[in-house]
Amino acid sequence: MSKKNEILINENSKPGILRLVLNKPQSKNALSKEMIFAMKDAISNASSNKKVKVIIIAANGDVFSAGHDLKEITEARSHKGDDDSYFIDLFESCSSLMQLIVECPKPIIAEVNGVATAAGCQLVASCDLAISSENSRFATPGVNIGLFCSTPMVALSRNVSKKEAMKMLLTGDMISAQEAKRISLINNYVPENDLKKSVMDLAENISKKSSKILKIGKEAFYNQLNMNLSDAYKYTSKIMADNVLEDDAIEGINAFLEKRDASWDENNE
Repeated sequence: MSKKNEILINENSKPGILRLVLNKPQSKNALSKEMIFAMKDAISNASSNKKVKVIIIAANGDVFSAGHDLKEITEARSHKGDDDSYFIDLFESCSSLMQLIVECPKPIIAEVNGVATAAGCQLVASCDLAISSENSRFATPGVNIGLFCSTPMVALSRNVSKKEAMKMLLTGDMISAQEAKRISLINNYVPENDLKKSVMDLAENISKKSSKILKIGKEAFYNQLNMNLSDAYKYTSKIMADNVLEDDAIEGINAFLEKRDASWDENNE
């Protein structure tokens, strides 16, 4: 078990499931440069770890993540003046974290208890699945402080409709968990006391599937989104043709026909 003073806690309480817990509640779990790099390292390591099948991103405290650390940004601006290199590096590092989440071969679930704003909302939108407590709230409020949420916009606009994304971005208003579910920013919301169990149940369900097949499916899902209809079907037809020849597909089909549980070869990832 990781130490309590670490900014990112790694929990392996259930086989195959890695729970990454943002652990800097005193700064509202802001995505500081330190937090960003800690998350990138943890997800990169988990991506190549055959023992990890599903990743959960959670947080301690009543704020899931308030986004970028404004105190860190203000301090850097006071030292850097008009030099934007620090800020380009900061926002590109955060963007690469979000891309890493999408490109990670393991499914990633956001477990949101509390407020998720700006890049924190971007983090939720970047995860493959998201469940929140019923009292959680979400916003991209940069417009209120003169800093439009341009990078959070990328993940947000790829998960909710254009009109809903623009409303969040242009007003900066908080939305409820109920509204977040309606616009498909999250999959579901549950009572706070049920949140961790609900997320863990979902993770355990997914962890029973073949890691090899989950990897194939997740990569194909995101790749086909950027294609026109014809190209998407051509691409996914080839994916399925290759998939059907995989050992786990052969085992899975045989198990289904024989009415037994499949036995996946987790060394063949």
